[in-house]
Amino acid sequence: MEVAFALTGKDYVIVAADQNASRSIIKMKGDEDKIKVLGSHLLMAYSGEPGDTLQFAEFVERNLRLQQMRNNHPLRPQAAASWVRRSIADSLRSRSPYAVNILLGGYDIADKKPKLYWMDYLGTQIDIPFAAHGYGAYFALSLLDRYHNPEATLEEGLEALKRCIREVQQRLVISFPSFKVK
Repeated sequence: MEVAFALTGKDYVIVAADQNASRSIIKMKGDEDKIKVLGSHLLMAYSGEPGDTLQFAEFVERNLRLQQMRNNHPLRPQAAASWVRRSIADSLRSRSPYAVNILLGGYDIADKKPKLYWMDYLGTQIDIPFAAHGYGAYFALSLLDRYHNPEATLEEGLEALKRCIREVQQRLVISFPSFKVK
């Protein structure tokens, strides 16, 4: 039971994820950070099987850092998303596939545009203005469809995200008391 949201605005990407770490019906931890900072302009929210998510997130973080050290510049969001999608797809064809869902967002300095990519555990990827993973997506996507504005200021984007969080906390049977927003 995990929830992650992301949306883009005029010159930003906001990513939020719940902080529960659970297995089956047991909540093991309430302060888990499910958002990895991959660079100065790149974030990744992840959800899925507990062992797979952390291992895959660290794998992505270290490989993108290695690529940056080898080439003296960070990957643009589109290139990073393509590499992450390919890694998920390659693992799917192995004996130990990663069961992770990803929201990868970043600001493309060259194009001067925010980018957000939705990826699932099957290696599907799409570039979209707003996204959600988990059971909270049932509530959040309709709200984001109505209130998302691609030209919104950061404050307006945060307000739309707060609406999603309030709706999930109010209407979903499972309790998500805290969210991390980056």
